[in-house]
Amino acid sequence: MIRDYECSFCGKDIDRGTGMMYVKLDGSILRFCSKKCRISQVNHKRNPRKLKWTTKYERKY
Repeated sequence: MIRDYECSFCGKDIDRGTGMMYVKLDGSILRFCSKKCRISQVNHKRNPRKLKWTTKYERKY
């Protein structure tokens, strides 16, 4: 059975056969839809709630 996944950073759905899987040393699995998302979380350690292009962005009024 094929399972649909969601990007660990931006929250977008990942199409089957695409995306990247990143396994941390503690065994946790992160799935990314693009290189942009992977670099933002793994290398730059950005918060997805502060970036407007993610679906996890929270507007503060």
